[in-house]
Amino acid sequence: MVSIEEVYHTAELAKIEISEKEAEKFRKEFESILEYFDILDEVEEDVEPTFQVLPLKNVFREDEPGECLTQDEALKNATHKEEGYFKGPRVVE
Repeated sequence: MVSIEEVYHTAELAKIEISEKEAEKFRKEFESILEYFDILDEVEEDVEPTFQVLPLKNVFREDEPGECLTQDEALKNATHKEEGYFKGPRVVE
């Protein structure tokens, strides 16, 4: 199905050098890829595409308000804080 010349031509297009041993390996790999496409061609045209294995749609928890942290609790583990706020690195010089 795939000739060695086609493998070398593909390698040339990809700007890579391959040995004779690699060329034979790639020839076999190209053939197995094309065989897989032949299997896909056997699928009927009216088959719906599958984008996800499980039939789940937008599974979210309810957005319920809860207790907020105090400013001290929010800043408790911050390594850089200043005047009651998180301090980040300077962006504009």
